Amino acid sequence: MNVPASSALFVHHVLFYMPAAASEADKNTLLEGLQKLARIPSIRMAHIGTPAATNREVIDRTYTYSWLCLFDNAEQEELYQQHPIHDAFRQQYVAYWEKVVIYDALGPEIS
Repeated sequence: MNVPASSALFVHHVLFYMPAAASEADKNTLLEGLQKLARIPSIRMAHIGTPAATNREVIDRTYTYSWLCLFDNAEQEELYQQHPIHDAFRQQYVAYWEKVVIYDALGPEIS
């Protein structure tokens, strides 16, 4: 994939939905995989989260893990996509989710 050159901050947010019958061991295994992803050098910042105890109609709390990464630009995110750790994650952990939703966004960094 060719990504146009950009200096805009790139945000990659992935929601992992595990089956309702997933065990704690399954959840821990997927968490371990996400922790491995955080080692990819092109990631500026990574965050692994679970649904917060907020309760408003517009909030989706049905996902198991939120994987949020910030990259300096789209080129750095593309390096992440092509990294061997990312390839291994997709191959080794795909059995642990039933659905994945991805939100990618570009924009200026706001301090």
